[in-house]
Amino acid sequence: MDDGLDITGRATTSAAQAPRGWRRWWQRLERLSPDDVMPPTLMARAGLAIVVPLILVQVISTYIFYDNHMYTVSRRMAAGLAGDVASVAALLRDLPDEDLQAKVIENAKRTMELTVRIEDGRSLNGANVVATADDADDALEEMLWDNLHQPFKVDMAAYRTAKQVSIYVQMPDGLLHVLAPRSRIFTSTTYVFVIWMTGSSILLFGVAAVFLGGQVQAVRRLAQAADEFGKGRDVQDFAPEGAFEVRQVAKAFNIMRARIRRQLAQRTEMLAGVSHDLRTPLTRMKLQLAMFNSAPSDDIAALKDDLTEMERMLDGYLAFARGEGSEDTAPTDLADLLDIVVSRFKREGRDVALHLGEHLPKDLKLKQLAFERALGNLISNAVRHGTHVDVRAERVDRMIDVHIDDNGPGIPAEKREEVFRAFHRLDPSRNTKTGGIGLGLTVARDIVRGMGGDIVLGESPRGGLRATLRVPL
Repeated sequence: MDDGLDITGRATTSAAQAPRGWRRWWQRLERLSPDDVMPPTLMARAGLAIVVPLILVQVISTYIFYDNHMYTVSRRMAAGLAGDVASVAALLRDLPDEDLQAKVIENAKRTMELTVRIEDGRSLNGANVVATADDADDALEEMLWDNLHQPFKVDMAAYRTAKQVSIYVQMPDGLLHVLAPRSRIFTSTTYVFVIWMTGSSILLFGVAAVFLGGQVQAVRRLAQAADEFGKGRDVQDFAPEGAFEVRQVAKAFNIMRARIRRQLAQRTEMLAGVSHDLRTPLTRMKLQLAMFNSAPSDDIAALKDDLTEMERMLDGYLAFARGEGSEDTAPTDLADLLDIVVSRFKREGRDVALHLGEHLPKDLKLKQLAFERALGNLISNAVRHGTHVDVRAERVDRMIDVHIDDNGPGIPAEKREEVFRAFHRLDPSRNTKTGGIGLGLTVARDIVRGMGGDIVLGESPRGGLRATLRVPL
């Protein structure tokens, strides 16, 4: 945008042509989103929506109070005190009789709360000293000048200590010294106003915090339920509560959860029927093979191998489609579970070492059989392609990391994500003759993701492949 004139005729400057410091500041400001400047939590944002208008209202109210109300009240009180002082001064000046002056002084004490005494022979820095409105620094001095039209002096030194105001008025024969109480020129309305504004603000914010806490709690419960359900854990039904929109979301979540459970149950039932229907003919084929005594032994052995391979593939397909099934979560000692799985491979003669970190949970909520299956698939994949496998478990913040490292040929970085595709096999660099059907890693990741975690592949310190299984606490 070029420099020019806006509709008011003022010069405008583009952000690109602004000084370098301002340009950097403007670029950073443009990159900010509302989430960068707003508090992160709903409670804080809702509280901010209440506090900011509340502060604005108080600032405006305070301005109006002090600019209008306090000014008017102060002038009226000052005018009342100045009028009383002027009346006393006029009476004392016009009544030379001492008895009458004493009565005036006594009446001023009783009815006006003024302590009056005459100091003969004194003057205000000379008889020619005259206080004018231009010299006055507050409403009291201005009102005294309007009423007295003669020299005077206001002493505020005792205002805070003795809570009195001293007023000296030049009289023909001396000084008229008047002591007025602080209440004559000061009103407690200021304190009342401040206390009222502060108290009402605290009360309003307290009520709002209690109300918002109830609304936010409903959102937190819904978020916790969604998180637990996403981790594959059992979530008890809960009644929708809170605002209308929050209840709508809770109802939608309950409906979604019921649909997912129904679909999983239907899929499991269907697969159970498929498993039964497929295993029955396989069993008959095995029995027929056992009765073929006249057939060449090599042919029978080949057929048996084919049947075994079909059963193994069928088990793999069902495990992949069934996922983690309907197993419920249960508190699990992670160290014991890892030891059980690793010991199983050791009994098969595999070189597998287990390393346990500190602070591993003893009550981690897991679907134990599904977790064993996922961990077993990862270790099986490692022992098929390497001669030594390290299994290392450690706690990282709110996650549990289980690393499976082998010393095999590894997988190129650009192909590590491909191995998670169902029925996908790599090229011979990972040895396709090891009996895999391309479902081990797929099933493992499907199980772990169902628990709210994930499986990632990387480079092992031993030069092979590192599979990291991560599950949340």
